[in-house]
Amino acid sequence: MSGGGLRSRPGEEPEESPDGGPDGSPDTSPDTSPDATTVGEQARIPIPSELKVLILAAFVVAIGFGIVAPILPQYASRFGVSAMAVSAVVSAFGLFRLTFAPVSGRLTQKLGETPVYVVGLLIVAASMLATAYAPTYETLLLFRAVGGIGSTFFTVSAMTYLARKSPPQIRGRVSGAYASAFLIGNVVGPLVGSGLLVFGPHVPFLVYGAALVVAAMIVFFMLRRSRLEDRGRADTREKATLSEAWRNTSYRAVLTAGFANGWATFGMRNSMVPLFAASAFAGAGWLVDSSQLAGVVLAVFAGGNVASVLFFSKRSDRWGRRPPIIVGMLVAGVMTGLYGIAPEPWVLILLSLVAGAGTGLVNPSQQAAIADVVGEGRNGGPVVSTFQMTQDLGAITGPLLGGLIVDHLGYGWAFGLTGVVMLIGAGAWSAAPETLRRTPPGG
Repeated sequence: MSGGGLRSRPGEEPEESPDGGPDGSPDTSPDTSPDATTVGEQARIPIPSELKVLILAAFVVAIGFGIVAPILPQYASRFGVSAMAVSAVVSAFGLFRLTFAPVSGRLTQKLGETPVYVVGLLIVAASMLATAYAPTYETLLLFRAVGGIGSTFFTVSAMTYLARKSPPQIRGRVSGAYASAFLIGNVVGPLVGSGLLVFGPHVPFLVYGAALVVAAMIVFFMLRRSRLEDRGRADTREKATLSEAWRNTSYRAVLTAGFANGWATFGMRNSMVPLFAASAFAGAGWLVDSSQLAGVVLAVFAGGNVASVLFFSKRSDRWGRRPPIIVGMLVAGVMTGLYGIAPEPWVLILLSLVAGAGTGLVNPSQQAAIADVVGEGRNGGPVVSTFQMTQDLGAITGPLLGGLIVDHLGYGWAFGLTGVVMLIGAGAWSAAPETLRRTPPGG
């Protein structure tokens, strides 16, 4: 898990030793590190069938999420509220994710990942059906907040399940496959959502609620055997503690980059970008009208994300987690910072494409780094939930502060600040060691 030597336990700082062992003695243990596995052997290691089920469910969830993402800010603005109030709808979702993340971590440890995952999906589904017919801005805010509770349940449980079940030699590939499923859904979803608007503003939310029910059923029935096996077996796994993870400089870098990514990708992208696309180019006479442009911009962002994940995610098992995260944060930060001064719709679309590609470098490597910190076969609920809380804190802060800046200074300043925050995330990783375990030459 260290950049140059071996760690005596997951989460500790690297201890260099010229003789190979952490205490100065020759390291005679079998070499099971990812580097010891050849590229051909990595390719032959299959993704476990249980994880394929979770990947399929992620695809279904992502289509639904993509359907409502470009529509929600415009839906909230129908109540005649300010840009900051519209952003609060996104931030309320993130606030309740943040508040209930510790609960989700404890429930995952106590009940297992799959029951918490299914319950979380059903909570979000119910909140979406209620959102479709929210009579006032206040009720819309309430329903989105309840959805945040379910969202943190299924997100933390899914990440914990992936960390536990992923073979260490292909963690990057598994994280990439999971991210790809989500991102491909995010490409399709915004385009479908824009098309569904012709049937009325309620329809996209109803479709998303139905998609979540389908995903819950997929996991409930297809992972039944795994759920029963876990229930009948006492959990004797060593627990990865938060204090242990905090001593790891790389975990602190994960948290910093997670906050920045939450601010930009899950906060500003889902709140300010649709509003900017719909308002800045109104009446521009482009190929699509301004209300549909929001869906195109989000779909293109997701398309860049998918292309990057498909090409680079496997390579983090050989190159390491650190390089793609740093490069991705730099690229996404610069492109996002330029959003607010885009003079034409096609420029905004191009910036979104490149920003999406940069973000695609970040997310799978961040997930794999967390799995590295937790360690194979260990229960990492609190470590994962703390990461999720930090990311959600960014997703709350970004839209609220961004909306306030838009109301007083304009979009250029709001997106410029977002770019700076992402560059800070890149700086945190530049000072952190690699988490992918490597064997010293001759070790």
